[in-house]
Parts: sequence; C-alpha cells; structure tokens
Amino acid sequence: MLEKIREGSQGKWAIVILGLVILSFVFAGVGGYVSSSSGVAAAEVNGDEIPQSTLERAYENERARLESQFGEAFSALAADANYLSEFREGILDRLIGDKLIEQTAEELGLRVSDQQILEEIRGMESFQLGGQFNNDRYLVLIRSSGFQPAAFRDYMRSEMTRQQVARALLGSEFALSSEAKEIFALQQQTRDIKFISVPSAPFNSEVTNTDEEVQAYYQKNLAQFDTEEKVSVSYVELTLDDLLPLVTVNEEELQQAYEQAAADYKTPEQRRASHILVEFGEDKDAALERAQAALAKVQGGAAFEDVAKSDSDDTFSAENGGDLDYFVKEDMDPAFSEAAYSLQNVGDVSDVVESEFGFHVIKLTDVTPEQVTPYEEVKADLEQNVKREKAIEEFYVIQQNIAEVAFEVPDSLEEVAAAANKPVNTTDLFTRNSAPQEINNPVVLASAFSDELILEGVNSDVLEMGENHIVVIRVAQHEPERTRTLEEVSTDIQALLVAEKSQQAAKQWASEMLAALEAGEDITAKLEEKGLTWETQEKVARFGSTVANEIVEKSFQLSTNSENNRAVVELASGNVGIVQLDKINAGEEVPEEQVARLQQRLAEAKSQGMYRSLIEALKADADIKIYKL
Repeated sequence: MLEKIREGSQGKWAIVILGLVILSFVFAGVGGYVSSSSGVAAAEVNGDEIPQSTLERAYENERARLESQFGEAFSALAADANYLSEFREGILDRLIGDKLIEQTAEELGLRVSDQQILEEIRGMESFQLGGQFNNDRYLVLIRSSGFQPAAFRDYMRSEMTRQQVARALLGSEFALSSEAKEIFALQQQTRDIKFISVPSAPFNSEVTNTDEEVQAYYQKNLAQFDTEEKVSVSYVELTLDDLLPLVTVNEEELQQAYEQAAADYKTPEQRRASHILVEFGEDKDAALERAQAALAKVQGGAAFEDVAKSDSDDTFSAENGGDLDYFVKEDMDPAFSEAAYSLQNVGDVSDVVESEFGFHVIKLTDVTPEQVTPYEEVKADLEQNVKREKAIEEFYVIQQNIAEVAFEVPDSLEEVAAAANKPVNTTDLFTRNSAPQEINNPVVLASAFSDELILEGVNSDVLEMGENHIVVIRVAQHEPERTRTLEEVSTDIQALLVAEKSQQAAKQWASEMLAALEAGEDITAKLEEKGLTWETQEKVARFGSTVANEIVEKSFQLSTNSENNRAVVELASGNVGIVQLDKINAGEEVPEEQVARLQQRLAEAKSQGMYRSLIEALKADADIKIYKL
C-alpha cells in the first residue's frame, strides 16, 4: 500500500534529528507549516514569504508545549504581554533561521529519496501498534491532521532536506584525542597551597564615616533601599477532598455504575489476521483481477504467507507473510473488520474484500475471546469512582454558586465562605517572592497583586489552583513599593561603609605583608601580632574544596615561578586572603573511555557553535523583511 512511498530514509540519525520536529507538529496541526503562502506574510526571507498562518501555528504549538510542560508557571508568564511579545519574536526568529537553512539546502542541491522518507515513517512510534508499523493507523492519523499521503511525503521531504545541512555541519567538526586529554588533564590538576585568612573586623576601629559619605552612598544606591510591594489576602479555598467525606453511595448506584461501565470491564474479542492487499492504482478492474488471482493461488493450495510476500502491495505486512497482529473490530476499516469478524474458524480465508485502501484477501490466524471482570472484583473501585463522580458534580455546583456570590457581593468573602462551607483565612503581609505556601500559586499571585483587587477592593474571580482546587481571594492590606528614607537606613549604610573600608584596610595590610615576603623578610612576628598563621592545604581541586572559592580560584591563576606565586584576594565574606602556590600536581592518568566522551562533547559544542554561526552569517547576508507581528 505504501510502495510508492517506500523508497525510504536513513533510519536512526533521521529519527533523532526529526523526532521532536515532526511528532510535535503532525498531531498539533502541522498543516499550517506547509500551507500555501496565501494571506498576510509575517516575514519575507530573500523573497520567500513566511505566512502569518505559519507563525501563528508555530506560536500556538510552542505555547501549548510549554503550558503542558510547565503548567501554571508558564501561565503566569503568559499573563505578561511583554513576555508574550518577546516569545512570539523568538518563534519568528527561529522560523527565519529554518527558512535560511532550507534555502541553503536548495542551493546546495540536497535531496531526500522516497526510500529515506519511507524508512523514517516506518520508524515513527505514532504510526505503530505493538511495535510494528500499522498502515491503517498511519493513514488515519495523517488524514486527521489534514494530509493526504502525497502531501505528508512532501512535508517530510522538506524537513529532512533542511536537516541535511545540520547533519553536514554536525558531522564536520571534530576534536582531537590530544585536545581532550589536555583538557581532562587540566581539569584533574590540583594545587598545594599556603594561605592566610585576614579578618577585616579588627580594622573596624581604624575607619570612620562622615555624614557626607553616608548621604552620598544613599543617593548613589537609592534602588538598593526600595521596599517590595506587599499584600495580605483573605481567601476561601475549596478542594474536592473537602467534599469526598460527605458523599455516600448505595448498592443500587454501584450496580447501575457497573452496568453503565460494562464496556470498561470487558476485554473485547481480539482477532489476528493476515492479509494480501492489492491497491486500486489507476485501473480498479485490473486490481480486482490481481486480488482474485491471489485468492485463487491460496485456494489452489499455495501457502497464504508466500502469496502475501509475492503479491501484496502492503509491503510492510508482506515481509511477515501478511501478518497484521492482533486487533479489535474498531481498529480497522469497517469493511475489513466486517469480513475478518465473519470468518468462523482459525485458518479460514475470506473472499476478495473491498475497503477504502484496496482489495483484500484475509486469513484468520487466531482469536482471543471476550472476557468480563465480575462485579465483586471491581466493587471497591466502583465505590471510589462513584463517590468521586458525585463529589465532582457537587464541587461544580458549589463552584458556580461561589462564582455568583463573589461577583454579586464583591466587598466581602463572607457569602463565599457560606457557599463553600469553609472559613475565611487571612495571610500576613508578603511579597511576590515570599508568598505563604497555601496560596503560593502563579495565578493567585498575579491576581493578588493586580490593580483590580488592590485599587477597587473587590473579590477575585474563582481561581483554579489545580484540578478540582479553587480559591477566591481579596486584598486585606496593601503596602506599595517605596524608597526608605535616609533616617530609616542610615544605620545600615554606616555598617556597609565600615565593612567596605575595613576590608580595604585589611587588603592594604595584606598587600604590605606580601611586599615584605617578596622582599625576603620574615613576617612571622607581624602575623602573630594579628593572631594569624599560615594554613597549608595539599591537593586542592578546582571544585569541591573546603577552602574559600576566591582563594582556590586565585591559586589556579598563579604559577610556581617565585615572581608570580603569591597574591592578595578579596573574599566574599568581607575578609581578605593571602595565597601562595607551592606546587602543581598532575592529575591521574586519563581513562580512554572518558577521553572519548570528552572528545564527543567537544565536537558537539564546536558543531553547535558552527551551526549558530552559519545562521547568523546567513542572516547578515540575507534580505529579511519582518512585518507586523
């Protein structure tokens, strides 16, 4: 049936490259990506239009994907118009890059054969049943997405051709074994060091602040003293779990539910069949003659499997003697199913059967009878399901009532609380980043800090915090963002200035000690005056050491040359360090398997960088016009 398409693709690499692209588009409405250029253009790339419909479809698909992956977190971001505008611009930029690569592939004369396309289709899990390609499923799915087989093949050809450019680049970069070994060796190096941690606190008494310095710091760093907007909210919350304990179920309801869901407790009869398919082609009568000839061979004693291999146009199943594996009646074309289910005994062969796919000769190879699970075995599950269904019905009735009273009595939550039979709770003041756990939800926070609730003092709409979990809120108290006065922050500024000056004083003292060391002086006595001693640490690694990060980082910048083996470094703690590098230790011998993995990562990084550079270079030379988004 797919003989014209089965002139296939290179399997695994194409699957890796195209998996996300094709699967995410086909069943989310890929038609928009291959639609004609009619209508308004979103952009034009070297004279080729990117239709607005293509941008809209790409935008909706990507938004749906992110909403599915990140849920409410993305919904909160999507509430920001500026974010959505940037999001849309990013999608268009990606489409422009794809168009440039597509044009490059065309200029290079790159092509994809029918065989490559077929192999790619065969490898897609969405078209498989039980791990095997299913022709009927393939046709149903692509047609539900607005494709005929030829159009879907053209779409696949376009995408796979474009990916050849990416493969060429990804395959052209490499990393030498010596590169990987050198990088690995550097990563594994350790240092033997000596260091002194010089605390800044003892220098506090040596520094003072003036009023002018405090004022200047305040004026220079006003944003540092801005408070965050805060709200306190009152809320009424309702979940399905609040209602479940109140629901009762009787035997009659359980029996009725069992009868209504009888199909759920039945495993339908399954049949396994093999078939010989002859496609209509351009001459339906000739196709019928071929099918009748195939049937005659079987009736004449030829093995059905051998005739399927030689005569069937469904080359996928023909490879397995026409086997279609197990199926239920609804899985197949109605005419095919009717014929297959009318066969009485395993081994029976049908007459020639016409379906929308062509003419079939069907052989029944196995039957799995229908099975029914007894009521007693599922009674406990039924009780839980019925209770949940009744609770959900009650939940939505209450939700509707809550929505009405929240709107009709907007200046209080008392009516909402009465409708939900739940108390009104009130939080303490909080910022956007310090919300109490019980209402720490992006949708709730967006509402709590909205102008509508803050300025108008009304109840929120019913807000969904999750499945069957709602809340209605109102702002109980609001503290707007403001800049604290100099009087409020003067003490803090004094402390900050003292800390900065003390660290600089400690750094100055440490620099003097370093100069004395380099001049050959013994500084032991001066260290003892400050209660300081050298600390020794052997084999300090780049990461994971207990030594301060700043000291470790500096030690890996020093050399063992006596003229450049010491340094003074400011520490994030506000103190100062003096570090001396004594020895560089080589790492362990590099395992070959790690070298190979590092080579691969280096090559991938180079390839990705080259691909990005290619797109940027193509953009620089292209005539790109972007219209209103």
